[in-house]
Amino acid sequence: EVSALLAALAPDHDADAVAYAIRSYLPLFQVAPGGVWGTGGSIGYTTADTWFGQPLAPEDLRSLLLRYLAAFGPASVMDFQAWSGRVKLKDAVEQARPELRTFRDEQGKELFDLPDAPLPAADTPAPVRFVPEYDNLVLAHADRTRIIANEHRSKVFLSAGRVRSTMLVDGFVAGTWKTERKKQAATLIIEPFGPLPADVQAALSDEGEQLIRFIEDDASVYTVQFGDEM
Repeated sequence: EVSALLAALAPDHDADAVAYAIRSYLPLFQVAPGGVWGTGGSIGYTTADTWFGQPLAPEDLRSLLLRYLAAFGPASVMDFQAWSGRVKLKDAVEQARPELRTFRDEQGKELFDLPDAPLPAADTPAPVRFVPEYDNLVLAHADRTRIIANEHRSKVFLSAGRVRSTMLVDGFVAGTWKTERKKQAATLIIEPFGPLPADVQAALSDEGEQLIRFIEDDASVYTVQFGDEM
């Protein structure tokens, strides 16, 4: 529909290319039924200002930085740039420096965080977690070794920008997961990167059953299955 409209408004331009640019760079919201869990059909969009009922506020890099650090701090300037897709953000970080707490990582790189952000001890146990495709957790830093070992990156970050669903063990990506549905039977398949201790497998099974019951809430049989090591 957008391509057809643009072809009429700007016949001298490639309507499909302009439509692609609009979808990629104009702030848009995906509206129902597209984006609704378990619902297919054509994808519909509306502009962000129409959705909010008012024009978007001017860009505020300081607020964006603080929101980012609230979720993903401590983080470096390069981490912030990698997550936001923006460049030359050093000045914005420097302006906010008086409001921030700073650290140094093992390589001496400066990291920033909110002054009242929690800072658990290094030996604090992290529960197992299942993370969906394209989740910010695995995309939010330039240095992703803080959550995934370099030797496993190619198993998660695929061609064409695809990012697989992952599972976390002690805060690090330890494998991937997927679901299968056959009639009334729903299965969550865990594909670990290596051997897992029995207690970790038990924790993943418990967490995985809750997840598959949530995803496939209309199934009647639920199974958590461990696949071959990747």
